Amino acid sequence: MRAHATLPIAALALAELLVWAGLYYLFPALLLRWEGAFGWSRGTLTATFTLSLLIAAASAPLFGRLVDRGHGRQVLAGGAAAGALLLLALTWVESPWAFAVVWACIGLCLGACLYEPTFALVTRAREGAARDIALITLVAGFAGTLGFPAAAVLSDLGDWRFAAYAFAAAILVVAVPLFWWAAGRLGSGGASAPKVTRPVRGHLRTLHFWLLAASFPALALCHGIVIAHLLPILDERGVAQATALAAIAAIGPMQVVGRVLLLAVARRASSRALALSAFAAMAAAPLLLAVGGTSALLLFLFAGLQGMAMGATTILRPAIAADLLGRGAFGTLSGTLAVPYLAAAALAPMIGTVLWSVGGYDLVLVAMAALVALGAAAFLGALRRASGSG
Repeated sequence: MRAHATLPIAALALAELLVWAGLYYLFPALLLRWEGAFGWSRGTLTATFTLSLLIAAASAPLFGRLVDRGHGRQVLAGGAAAGALLLLALTWVESPWAFAVVWACIGLCLGACLYEPTFALVTRAREGAARDIALITLVAGFAGTLGFPAAAVLSDLGDWRFAAYAFAAAILVVAVPLFWWAAGRLGSGGASAPKVTRPVRGHLRTLHFWLLAASFPALALCHGIVIAHLLPILDERGVAQATALAAIAAIGPMQVVGRVLLLAVARRASSRALALSAFAAMAAAPLLLAVGGTSALLLFLFAGLQGMAMGATTILRPAIAADLLGRGAFGTLSGTLAVPYLAAAALAPMIGTVLWSVGGYDLVLVAMAALVALGAAAFLGALRRASGSG
């Protein structure tokens, strides 16, 4: 019975792996090739990706509402299919504005088929969804591991357009049918949709909702700054390039380790306590960089804390939201909570640059720790207010 019930989760995991690889990681994987092929500035290209991610963030409440209304199958499969077709359209662009328009539209598709609507669908359909979400992220967490080398090999075989064709085909042929089948099974089987005990507007009037909305974006902001600026941070400190690359490469696998550890201790520790541990680890990580100098030991301890905390956070965010807000209208509520989280991730590279221009990377590292501490304070406030409101 359990194996049978897990099949839709496995299908969602594989589908998420492909859409993350083909619609998200394809951009950084092909960035240098586009720079060479088109002759556009890197700033123009990266601004386009930021725009795409901001559109994905802004669209999250809409797609969450559609999941609440029973349209999860259409949202996930339709978003993936449209994204694949847009990848094909991308191969025809010849101007920066056309490139930006296509990626803006892909941003809508990201909002429809990445983690947020998938987690909303699973959380509404099944009790104890945290374990299912963990399984999905364990598989999809290797999207970068698949996306970067696959894009490079395919581009070398043909050009970047050949890579786009291949990813579009994989999404259309594999991911779309998997989304359609799995979402249909979860919509018709499993737990029935939970009753809405409080209208969405009622939640939006509570202080604990907004404290929760302010808490986890601090982690997204910190992690986004690390990913964008770690190499220059380490270069400024005189860390050897090979060591720096090894450290940043370790963050991804450590996210998977964090998810595995979360699964191992989930039955012995509450999601609230685990979330506080993630905040503590993420606050400590940049401080290790600030005081560690060129110590390889501290550098890889930083990578471990950073990666494990962020990996666990992916699972804990929907679990905490369901715990504090309930599972009724969860798609709409989680979509609304996703807006500041995804926006923080999208704006993180630029915010890191602004902080660096003001006070260098020492200021960046201290500010990151301070922001995470503020996020932890907001999270504690949300827990207290939620307990007080019953």
